[in-house]
Amino acid sequence: MSADLVIVANRLPVDRVTGPDGQVGWRRSPGGLVSAIEPVMRAGSGVWIGWPGGASDEAPALSTEPFEVDGMRLAPVGLTRAEITEFYEGFSNGTLWPIYHDLVAKPEFHREWWDSYVAVNNRFAERAAELAAEGATVWVHDYQLQLVPQLLRALRPDLRIGFYLHIPFPPPELFQQLPWRRQLLEGLLGADLVGFQLPGGAANFVRLVRQRVGHKTHRDLVYLPDGRTVRAEPFPISIDAAGFEALATDAGVVARSLEIRRALGEPRRIFLGIDRLDYTKGIYARLRAFAELVEEGHIDVEDAVFVQVAVPSREQVEQYRLLRDDIDRLVGRINGDLGRIGRPAISYLHASYPREEMAALYRAADVMVVTPYRDGMNLVAKEYVACRVGEDGALVLSEFAGAADELRQAWLVNPYDINGMKAALLEAYNADGKELGRRMRAMRRTIRQHDVKAWADSFLSVLGEVSNPHDKSVRPARRS
Repeated sequence: MSADLVIVANRLPVDRVTGPDGQVGWRRSPGGLVSAIEPVMRAGSGVWIGWPGGASDEAPALSTEPFEVDGMRLAPVGLTRAEITEFYEGFSNGTLWPIYHDLVAKPEFHREWWDSYVAVNNRFAERAAELAAEGATVWVHDYQLQLVPQLLRALRPDLRIGFYLHIPFPPPELFQQLPWRRQLLEGLLGADLVGFQLPGGAANFVRLVRQRVGHKTHRDLVYLPDGRTVRAEPFPISIDAAGFEALATDAGVVARSLEIRRALGEPRRIFLGIDRLDYTKGIYARLRAFAELVEEGHIDVEDAVFVQVAVPSREQVEQYRLLRDDIDRLVGRINGDLGRIGRPAISYLHASYPREEMAALYRAADVMVVTPYRDGMNLVAKEYVACRVGEDGALVLSEFAGAADELRQAWLVNPYDINGMKAALLEAYNADGKELGRRMRAMRRTIRQHDVKAWADSFLSVLGEVSNPHDKSVRPARRS
């Protein structure tokens, strides 16, 4: 059965689980993207294409049958172990990730990684071409699949194709280091609409297309030689704000948040960081800043503790293993030097937790610290705000996170400036209730008005405005 809406993403929105009886099943993954897109998929005879996890030694068959989970139709695309190493851990996260995140780490360039990236993108494009109905809408997601729009358009010129990049898009000075820069740009130009988190990302893309591919551009439009027009625009992603607010008021979550505070030594104040263990997140620098405040006597470990949750991430990649070792050593050194019996300065948790535990931590925390060196958006900041139903709490936020463009009432910091970060942490820690309430009310209004449903509706609405792919004489109308 063909689909009128096809979502193409690196992962399926489900996790494979094994029951007590050994039976393998599927459980829906948490996340705002699923919440936003699921209603549209149900209404539009949709299917979601993605990797289901796991790997084989041989090339996976393209024709693995779609299946349903919670009413969502899902179509798996398999990867071999070699492709996980070369396409995912290699090109996607060893080459593209550092380039797109301002070279926080040094990228690697390997031709065999690129070959694997091309092969996997081809497989996803073929799967989408197979399942899309005539004239269907296909929405491709993120940096792992940047070649899919062009490959899919070659197979199915009747389709309306959108692409959305969830991470930052770098300035030309960084992007043009890529040996395959033109191929990636041309891959994205297969889409009718290319979406970015921020206006700067869209502007960088248009500028690169003009400089490196040579197409005529005007503002957010790219004019292709065949008469087709591509639009590049920002669509800042958000969260299911109402869902997080409801979660934060759940009786079990409220009880757990009180339990966390008691366990950490009520009335101690709680600083909180929740991140994937990634070198772009600025975890090391923020822990150093907090430790210096304790060392200098501005904060006492009897009065405050920093809880850092570091979710395991890409543990097969060498840079991530080294980062974990560095942070383990730093936490041990800080607690050894500054902690007291029953009163560590840092409570460090290297684990992942369900949404309910995250909501309880958000409720328990007095100061949320989100200080990435570069982030496309950073939804943790928005989740914290959504969970502050008492309109209290403080958010210290990196100005290099996309969320800083919307959450202007946070204490904005430059994560490279340790002294500046210390000043912001201390100011947030000492702020009175009136100041906290003024800032939090404004941020909560923002995320209620611009939630993940509004984001998905906006993108699909603009994609629906673009010219019919068969009618190359009509250019898309610009929004006012």
